[in-house]
Amino acid sequence: MSGSKKTFLLPAPAMTRRGALRSIAGAMAASVALPLSALAQDADPINQVLQNRSNDWSDGFDAASSGAASVRTSAPILSPDTATTTEYAIQNYTDIVARGGWPVVPGDKKLSLGNKDPNVVILRQRLTVTGDLAAGAGNSQTFDSYVDAALRRFQARHGLPADGVAGPSTINMMNVPAAVRLAQLQTNLVRLRSMSGFLGDRYVMINIPAAAIEVVEGGRVISRHTAVVGKVDRPTPILATKIYRVSFNPYWTVPASIIRKDLIPLMQKSPDYLTKKQIRIYDSAGVEVPPESIDWNTDQATKGYLFRQDPGDFNSLGSVRISFHNDEQVYMHDTPQKDIFGRVERFDSSGCIRVQNIRQVIGWLLRDNPDFPRERIDQIFKSGEQVHVNPKPEVPLYLQYISAWAMDDGVTHFRDDIYNRDGIGQLALQ
Repeated sequence: MSGSKKTFLLPAPAMTRRGALRSIAGAMAASVALPLSALAQDADPINQVLQNRSNDWSDGFDAASSGAASVRTSAPILSPDTATTTEYAIQNYTDIVARGGWPVVPGDKKLSLGNKDPNVVILRQRLTVTGDLAAGAGNSQTFDSYVDAALRRFQARHGLPADGVAGPSTINMMNVPAAVRLAQLQTNLVRLRSMSGFLGDRYVMINIPAAAIEVVEGGRVISRHTAVVGKVDRPTPILATKIYRVSFNPYWTVPASIIRKDLIPLMQKSPDYLTKKQIRIYDSAGVEVPPESIDWNTDQATKGYLFRQDPGDFNSLGSVRISFHNDEQVYMHDTPQKDIFGRVERFDSSGCIRVQNIRQVIGWLLRDNPDFPRERIDQIFKSGEQVHVNPKPEVPLYLQYISAWAMDDGVTHFRDDIYNRDGIGQLALQ
């Protein structure tokens, strides 16, 4: 791991596009590490290195994606080029596995900027193997600004908060074996190839294991949004469908699964729960019935009753719902619990998708509807008026499971296999 040999370099390819990309990468290698003073100039520790290089494949910089400022020029995950760049990453990780992988970083203590500890040497070696840290950064026991920047890169491309602290979640991600990461890339390459055709000039993609959303137009990502997706036992389905309706200030009709799994146990503990949440119960004739008329120690509530929550800031759907064709009774929606988007693990719904900054998505969906300019949309939110709008034409929506991929800036990303669809289990975050 030590010395000047770059264990993370791609195998020498034929002198075609690969050769040209490799030549560009050689010129970039010297600028991998960032001093702390550079980090202070940009909230994104990766942006300084990756800015203006989004079209270059760097074989010496397996780092995180560039910052929000360059999102509008970023390629989408489902770009036809992603399969090709993921093939390059597979070459890289095949080489890493052949060289013995990477060292296991001890998880007995947290490490951060300024610490001096023997574990920092191992941390340096681990970051060097994948190119997050320049090979010539040395073997010092001091957690310096170079290690700080490298660790933030690693965290960002694994979907972790880029705080520069080597804590349990980060160490667990680091210690997933290289062979497992290689297998993950190979599995996801098949998925990427299957989605590499034309998906529409305008579409939305939800990446389930990343709990993230891309809004795409003209082959470029114009906005990204943090999401909350389904729990392990209530997974968000994989779909290719279309968005057909936007509902402002909606009622929430409680699904039968939530009545059975959530509301009945809650009512057993707190008989006034439904009243506090303004959830009303209606019988098959549409007549409202009081909660106390139901025996909550049985499954009576699941038989012939409709549970519906009034619109408002307290509503579980928040201020808007985005409906798309499916047989799973799932949809995208706002939420009154905005803090949930700051969590590392955002697998907390019953299959539906909560969307951060959903108003931006709504504005984009209805952009070509002259009756709903942004001013009208803002007015509806303020008034609480219930309005249903159908985007015309319907907008393609792809709910996909991509847990490992590489982009054309040389960045290789990984996410936890939350639903165990890669066959590797929840190795990192469990």
